Amino acid sequence: MRAIYLDNNATTSVAPQVYEAMKPFLTEEYGNPSSMHTFGGKIKKNIDSARASVANLIGANDVNEIIFTSCGTESDNTAIIGTLRSYPDKKHIITTKVEHPAVLSLCKYLETQGYRLTYLDVNTDGLLDLNELKSAIGYDTAIISIMHANNETGVLFPIDEIAEIARLRGVVFHTDAVQSTGKINLDMKKIPVDLLSLSGHKLHASKGVAALYVRKGTRFSPFLIGGHQEQGRRGGTENVASIVGLGVACELAKKNMNEEIMRVKNLRDKLEGGIVEKISNVRVNGHKEKRLPNTTNIGFEFIEGESILLKLDEKGIAASSGSACTSGSLMPSHVLRAMGIPFTFIQGSIRFSLSRYNREEDIDYTLEHLPAIIKLLRSISPYSK
Repeated sequence: MRAIYLDNNATTSVAPQVYEAMKPFLTEEYGNPSSMHTFGGKIKKNIDSARASVANLIGANDVNEIIFTSCGTESDNTAIIGTLRSYPDKKHIITTKVEHPAVLSLCKYLETQGYRLTYLDVNTDGLLDLNELKSAIGYDTAIISIMHANNETGVLFPIDEIAEIARLRGVVFHTDAVQSTGKINLDMKKIPVDLLSLSGHKLHASKGVAALYVRKGTRFSPFLIGGHQEQGRRGGTENVASIVGLGVACELAKKNMNEEIMRVKNLRDKLEGGIVEKISNVRVNGHKEKRLPNTTNIGFEFIEGESILLKLDEKGIAASSGSACTSGSLMPSHVLRAMGIPFTFIQGSIRFSLSRYNREEDIDYTLEHLPAIIKLLRSISPYSK
C-alpha cells in the first residue's frame, strides 16, 4: 500500500541533508559546547553557524537575536511570560480566539493569576478586524500575541500591520510563526515584530528543537533559569545535534523558496479543486487567498471527520482533523467554531497540509480514493438521512 503524507502542519519528515548533518553530533562529536577544552569548543562553532542560518531565514538583524529552545510551546511561553515579568505593572494581554493551544492554554491559566485577557474575534474567512485590536489596546496592555498563520486553516494574519500598530502604541508584539516559518518569506528587517516563535519539526528538522527571535532592545526575562547557555537567556545544555539540524533545515528552506511556494500551492489547489469538483456538499474553510500555500481545510457535510481520517488511513493517506496538540479532544475545533462555520461542516472538516516532498501522484491518488470514501460514509451516516 502506498504511503501518502498530507499532514505536514502536524510534523514534517526530517530532510535527508538534516539527518546527515546531525549524525556526527550523535556519535564522535559529542562534546559539551560549554566545556573549555577544544573538544567542546569546536562544537560551539557549529551552534553559532546554525544560529546564523536561522537568523538568515527570518531576516534577523543580528544572530544573537536567536535563542534556541526545545519546542514551539516553550518559545511561545517564554515570549509571553518573559514579557509579563519585564512589565510587572501591566496586567492586560491581547490574543485571538483561534491561537494554538500553546498560547491559548497559557492565556487561560494567566487569567486565573490575575491577568485580564482580550480574545479577538475572527470572521467567517478566519480574518481579524484590526479596528477591534486597536480599540482593545490600553494603558496596561503588556503584550499582543497573535499567530502569523493558523495551524488548522492556514489563514495568514497581517503581522506587518499588527506589529506597526503595537509599535505605535508602545506594546510588545509576539507572533507564533511556527506554521509559516520556512513556508513563506519572513523578513524581520522590514516587519517590526518584537518576538517570534518557530519550530524545527515543522520545516523538516527534528522534533525537540525550536527557536525564539528576540529583537535587539526588547525587554527579556528568561523562562528557564539555570546555566549560562544562550548568553544566560535559556538555561540547559544545548541539544547540539538537533540545533545543527535546524540550521541545515533553515538553509534548505531559504534555498529556492519562491519556486517551492508555487509548486506546493499548485498541488494544494489541484487537490482542493478536485475535491470541490468531485464531491458535493463541501466547503473550504478559511480565506481562499490569505493563507499558507500548503494548507487546505475542507468541511464535508453530514460526516464525522474521524471516520474520514480512518478510511483515508486504510488507503495509506495521512491527514488531520485539526491541531495535533488537540487531537485527543472530543470538542469540535475551536478555530472553526470561532469562525462561525456551521456545525454540520465542522464535524466533518479535514486539514490537508503538503510539503516540498509531495508530488502530483500523491494528489492523484488521494482524489482517486476520497470521493468513494465520502460516498460510503454518507450512505451510513445518520446525519445525512
